[in-house]
Amino acid sequence: MELVDRQLGPRIEEALEWARVVMLHGARQCGKTTLARLIAARREGTYVSLDDEAQREMALADPLTFLLGHRHPLVVDEAQLGGDRLVRAVKQLVDAEPTPGRFLLTGSTNFLTVPTISESLAGRVQIFRLWPLSQAELAGAAPSEIDGWFDGSSPPTASAGTTRDDYLARACRGGYPEVVALEAGRRRQWFRGYVETVTQRDIAVLADIRKIAALGALLRWTAGVTAGAVNLSDAARRLQTSRPVITSYFEWLQAVFLVHELPAWSRGLPSRPVRRSKYHVADSGLAASLLQIEPGELARPGAPAAGPLLETFAVNEIAGQLSASPRDCTLSHYRDNQGREIDLVLEDADGGVVAVEVKATRSPDPRQLSRLAWLRQRLDGVAPGAFRAGVLLHTGEQSGKAGDRLHLRPIDCLWTPNGRQSGQQ
Repeated sequence: MELVDRQLGPRIEEALEWARVVMLHGARQCGKTTLARLIAARREGTYVSLDDEAQREMALADPLTFLLGHRHPLVVDEAQLGGDRLVRAVKQLVDAEPTPGRFLLTGSTNFLTVPTISESLAGRVQIFRLWPLSQAELAGAAPSEIDGWFDGSSPPTASAGTTRDDYLARACRGGYPEVVALEAGRRRQWFRGYVETVTQRDIAVLADIRKIAALGALLRWTAGVTAGAVNLSDAARRLQTSRPVITSYFEWLQAVFLVHELPAWSRGLPSRPVRRSKYHVADSGLAASLLQIEPGELARPGAPAAGPLLETFAVNEIAGQLSASPRDCTLSHYRDNQGREIDLVLEDADGGVVAVEVKATRSPDPRQLSRLAWLRQRLDGVAPGAFRAGVLLHTGEQSGKAGDRLHLRPIDCLWTPNGRQSGQQ
């Protein structure tokens, strides 16, 4: 496929103007290397990869010498493979010469959770996460919908005409750059090899994984409960593995960005929230592949995976867009002991709250807005002005206000502002 501009690129380049070290991490094959190479070339820097055995051996043997003598920024790809000594060498160099933009480190493992790396580079590093390609990036769009939800500048727009079948196809395709142009059979092969590589090589290099098969089985199990709460005791029983082992393996699936957490949200509401996180597979195409399900099967009436997969698709689109945005937002979900649930709660640094529900239906029912209306009422009572918008995303064409600060929007509003369709379907 043609090179796609990544929305995170300008933020990384801006950070290199003032931060001594920039860390770019995200799932393997999500596009980090391509983006890092482009940045290094534009800034006349140097690129090295620790996936290269010779480079890795030099970095492990003498990290200080390895890091010296290069044009800056020095991009060190898969920096986690250099271990704690490499990171400490970076710290030593930037403390001795605190020049901005010296190092751009990339990693396919969460830099802050690798147990073999004790140095955090606190106060020296700016950390960014790159997600697989968003639909907005594939469409070449500059999304503004989420900002509009927060500041009230999101007017009703016509649908871009994306059908429910189109949404399901997009969800099954996902956003890994090498996958988006592949037909279904080759896509399945790619994902199979991808999962084997990440679980059998990447995690195994960093962790004491004694049951590789259980790690892959846990990932498949997680795909079956994507967009839901995770009961690891149930997973341990089903996979015939101890709870401590399953807990450790699940943490590693998060560390390599295959799964991400939505923590429970609460804001002093007069109700009792359930403090249990929800989890999503970090790419809906990966989830569909793990479930061995195709768009045609999801399109059948009552297909149980359609709702959770579309929710994961929409949540990941929002998460990916926000990771490239200067708006500082936390992503959570809400559930209380009365059974009220809200799929996604966004809260910005100013305390503004946007609540989002995702429905697979083409014909949203006004009653489906009841939870958003309830949250608006309760939040107005404890934090006046905090509730900015409640948005119901759906697979139909309705778009407009549905009450005070409540909105109906087709999911494609996230990448086709003002209803203009662009990019592939």
